Amino acid sequence: MTIRPIVELQDITFRFSNRTEPILDGFSLSFKDHQRLGLIGPNGCGKTTLFHIIMGLHTPESGSLLFRGVPVDSKEQFRLLRREVGLLFQDADDQLFSPTVLEDVAFGPLNLGLSPAEARKKALETLESLGLADFSERITHQLSGGEKKLVSLATILAMDPRALLLDEPTNNLDPNTRHQLIHILRDLDLAYMIISHDWDFLSDTCNDVYAMSHGKVKQCGKAHLHNHSHAHPHGEQPHQHGHG
Repeated sequence: MTIRPIVELQDITFRFSNRTEPILDGFSLSFKDHQRLGLIGPNGCGKTTLFHIIMGLHTPESGSLLFRGVPVDSKEQFRLLRREVGLLFQDADDQLFSPTVLEDVAFGPLNLGLSPAEARKKALETLESLGLADFSERITHQLSGGEKKLVSLATILAMDPRALLLDEPTNNLDPNTRHQLIHILRDLDLAYMIISHDWDFLSDTCNDVYAMSHGKVKQCGKAHLHNHSHAHPHGEQPHQHGHG
């Protein structure tokens, strides 16, 4: 039996109402099970917009979005997609809203129909698996930026997704948290797509790296790091280096 990609975007065109030029112009990309895909490109090239289209937060003016080979064009189909694909927002404060960490992480499982006791158990197991067992009773708004990012990831993983979309996950992370996030991602048994300007982070976490520019995407070679001296096969793309 042929297993269809998790998500396929076919000839997607999207433009904001205040712009004449499309931000995505005939954009096509396939995202498969167990794939670890990085997206790099200049600000404003449509990376976050792409994620929002996949999750149904933006509607393209043309093209097709397929989930497991089926066109997604209804609220019910987007509900099924969101059950399998989790989005980590660029700003963790957009993701966290409960008083305590445990309540935030248990919220998703509760929405999936688990009992309060089952949701609490699932939340505690998820936090422990990420090395955050001591976080459960902490006040969410008192966490550091890096701690919020890890807790945001826990809120998604507690719902047992098959794939993750991570939007600039290393923004404002201290080196230790960045290093912790790299190890968490490497240990996950699921697919993910990462938007980042941090080429070294993508090289550490992804098997495929694509560059976005002028509304399109193309695959580029993966950097091989050695004592921080390396060549970028797609060097015209702006990028940053992280240390961790």
